[in-house]
Amino acid sequence: MTGMGRTGAGECARWAPGDQILWRYRDNGRSHRTAGAAPVHICRPVTVVQDTDELLAVWMAPGTECVRPVLANGTQVHAEPLATRYTAPRTTTRSTWFGSGVLKLARPDDPWSVWLFWDRGWMFRNWYVNLEEPRTRWSGGVDSEDHFLDISVHPDRSWKWLDEDEFAQAQHVGLMDRRTARRVREAGLAAVEVITGWGSPFRDGWEHWRPDPRWQVPPLPDDWDRTPARMPS
Repeated sequence: MTGMGRTGAGECARWAPGDQILWRYRDNGRSHRTAGAAPVHICRPVTVVQDTDELLAVWMAPGTECVRPVLANGTQVHAEPLATRYTAPRTTTRSTWFGSGVLKLARPDDPWSVWLFWDRGWMFRNWYVNLEEPRTRWSGGVDSEDHFLDISVHPDRSWKWLDEDEFAQAQHVGLMDRRTARRVREAGLAAVEVITGWGSPFRDGWEHWRPDPRWQVPPLPDDWDRTPARMPS
């Protein structure tokens, strides 16, 4: 994949538009991973749209082969009852992202990223605020950890919390302690302030953005779960 391994003096260099990198999430449920399973359970090859001190923007194209979690018996995660969704043994599987692509926007220190979704014909559907750990950059992409709670933002600027049941269940089964949960909720409230004030990136016109037609769909590398380069302390 282009963009891999380009490092500067002690830190990852900026990626150029068109570079292909990985957007990954670590597994929250380390205690129920099967033996030998990788700590990363979501991996999505993406194309860099913009990478500056203020914003990393990437495009996940339709037809992208990704890695996602499933239960060890093959059951889809969200088909499992909530009571056992986070305690049943898991593994990962490769799958193709169907439907429209996703534009992901992330400011370096924000504990969330903002995703844009479209329906067919580039009809803009909504923004989606994914609460997560601020992303760690490495030579091949960015890594984070999902925080369960999300926010949907519609074109009329209305918004609503999503997945509050999963957020509560994650705390109940010990995947998130109370201190972390408070921090996540505070992050969500900070994101709501940005939404109600119609700050960046909502006001920036990204819903009108379109990918470069010359871009190829990035491949999923065989070593998608490789350990990131050691970051400077």
